[in-house]
Amino acid sequence: MATTFFFYALPAILILSLTSVSNACPPSDRAALLAFKSALHEPYLGIFNSWKGTDCCHNWYGVSCDPETHRVADINLRGESEDPIFQKAHRTGYMSGSISPAICQLTRLSSLTIADWKAISGPIPSCIASLPFLRILDLVGNKLTGEIPADIGRLSRLTVLNVADNQLSGTIPRSLTNLSSLMHLDIRGNKISGTLPRNFGKLRMLSRALLSKNKLNGPIPNTVSYIYRLSDLDLSLNQLSGPIPASLGKMAVLATLNLDGNQISGPIPPTLISSGISILNLSRNAIEGYIPDAFGPRSYFTVLDLSYNKLRGRIPKSISSATFIGHLDVSHNHLCGPIPAGSPFDHLEASSFVNNDCLCGKPLRAC
Repeated sequence: MATTFFFYALPAILILSLTSVSNACPPSDRAALLAFKSALHEPYLGIFNSWKGTDCCHNWYGVSCDPETHRVADINLRGESEDPIFQKAHRTGYMSGSISPAICQLTRLSSLTIADWKAISGPIPSCIASLPFLRILDLVGNKLTGEIPADIGRLSRLTVLNVADNQLSGTIPRSLTNLSSLMHLDIRGNKISGTLPRNFGKLRMLSRALLSKNKLNGPIPNTVSYIYRLSDLDLSLNQLSGPIPASLGKMAVLATLNLDGNQISGPIPPTLISSGISILNLSRNAIEGYIPDAFGPRSYFTVLDLSYNKLRGRIPKSISSATFIGHLDVSHNHLCGPIPAGSPFDHLEASSFVNNDCLCGKPLRAC
């Protein structure tokens, strides 16, 4: 009887064994991950200690697989996390080394996050542009050098491109405007130079474009206003020049516009004042002319910063008809005349008005 049970049980054991093998990641994916790991050095947390055994789909830290194909789909390695491994160590992550091109052998990769490790250097492998299923590329907060891959525009499914706070140089690749699914673009805090692509407006799905703290020059393209989903545009702390396109004030959902710290000239388009923008920072440019007398009930500014420009004339009376102005700064211009009484001026300090030609009235000296 026991012999009979053994023969019945044997196929079940074989089936279980074969099932576990078929649910494991392919040896090629495992080999690619181990090659990727070998180019990195993480001395404090031991996040790669779990990368052992034949099945990289289960219990390998930061690795997830597609439940149907069992191919590696996501790599999520963040140096700043609330994961217990960080809380136990009472520290943020630190990792050096480079991103191995072996990562490109993971041809079903959908999400690649290697973020905030502070010391990962070297280039972004150009072969990343050949990963057809990639939706998220997040490499923020490292020391990556070189250029954004020239063929990045081949990633037709990419929704997030975040390479902020690295040491990348070169220009914005021409192909980038082919990223028809891109929703979030963040290249802040690098050394990227050259002009904004004239056809930047092709990025119709974009909701956030964060390009501050680079070396971008030239004009702001009019085509930016074609991006009807854009809610946050940050071009601050670059070397941009020329006028502000009036069409930016006609964008349906644009709520934040940061252009401070550039070399922008010309007047303030009245459309910006009567738009739905709530954070408008135009400070530290070479903007001339008058503050537009275009305030009205639609004007709702949590921040309106026009300081350190070449504005002249009076503060327009219509500013009192704005629904709300939280922080206003018109200091360091050539403004003159009385500061309007009442809201929003009754809660502002003198620092919002100093260093003009002849402004007077509260909170400055009497007229």
